[in-house]
Amino acid sequence: MKVLFISGREPAYMRNAVILKGLREAGVEVIECTSPSASYFHRFPDILKKFILNREDYDVIFVGYFGQPLVPICAKLSSKPLIFDAFLSAYDTMCFDRKKFTPNSTQGKFFYWLDKHSCELSNKVFLDTNAHIDYFVKTFGLDRNKFSRIFVGADESVFYPRKCEKNDDVFRVFYYTTFHPLHGVEYIIKAAKKLEMHDDIMFRIIGGGMEYNKIENLVRELNIKNIEFINKMPYQEFYKNLPLEIANSDLCLGGPFSNIDKGKRVISEKTFEFIAMGKPVIVGDSFGNRELFENRRNALMVEHANSDALASAILELKEDEDLRSHIADEGYRTFKDTCTSSAIGKEIFNVVSESFTI
Repeated sequence: MKVLFISGREPAYMRNAVILKGLREAGVEVIECTSPSASYFHRFPDILKKFILNREDYDVIFVGYFGQPLVPICAKLSSKPLIFDAFLSAYDTMCFDRKKFTPNSTQGKFFYWLDKHSCELSNKVFLDTNAHIDYFVKTFGLDRNKFSRIFVGADESVFYPRKCEKNDDVFRVFYYTTFHPLHGVEYIIKAAKKLEMHDDIMFRIIGGGMEYNKIENLVRELNIKNIEFINKMPYQEFYKNLPLEIANSDLCLGGPFSNIDKGKRVISEKTFEFIAMGKPVIVGDSFGNRELFENRRNALMVEHANSDALASAILELKEDEDLRSHIADEGYRTFKDTCTSSAIGKEIFNVVSESFTI
């Protein structure tokens, strides 16, 4: 099988990277029309030029993340079967998550059309959870049979269990974020405040972004002393250092913790990375997370938008080493069974083989 892979985001972006690696591990020959440029304005012309000038034959077009603007062009220029990894809704992200536009605004209606039209033009659409698929089907009036669930996963050659020698008695709670409202960082901050009397618990948060100033003000207002912030670093440098940060932690927060509906439909990328490294995780108790996790078996699940519940869960895992080890071991087993790049590549290969005559 030969697949032409084109994506709006960089090939190193985790969702694209795992799929590319998985396809190749499944024996698929991949023609890449991608660009590593950090700028959309440079990236899109570059990848479209590669697509238009491509002279190699292929069996299927795979439009990876962020592909909504690319699907209409690919469908217009090629008659080959088209697989679209929607991954997320541009309409939901811009109108309800980041609240850049209202749903009835010109921009909101455009993003709605873009999501709906790109899915309608595709022969097969991938999303990360069944809860997310249900949202697309209901919101955009689409055929459920067109969709397949493909977990986000993580690259096991980068994220794997590592031994880390501790030279102190500090219990480190780790989280990284782009500070979008979806993530619910304020509930982590408030949970940290509730745990300040436990001077052996320290939070470490890496990132920067949309609500960073709001969170910084909250930390100042609450006079919190048990959180170490590290500002956002360049993408490549961040992912180079991330496995070491995870390895140095005792507990990782997967979330999402906000009360935003989108957060209840997804399993965060960071959660897959954490369980790939054999770390115990706390996640929001949501439809999306329940597709992979069972409370107190391979994760500890807490109510969304509830800092009290989050603080209690952190303290319980800190004090119960057996439960912490059990969750870490079962989480890692879950990852190895279903979430490696190899497992994801095999699943995509099977879906394509069953859907098209190639």
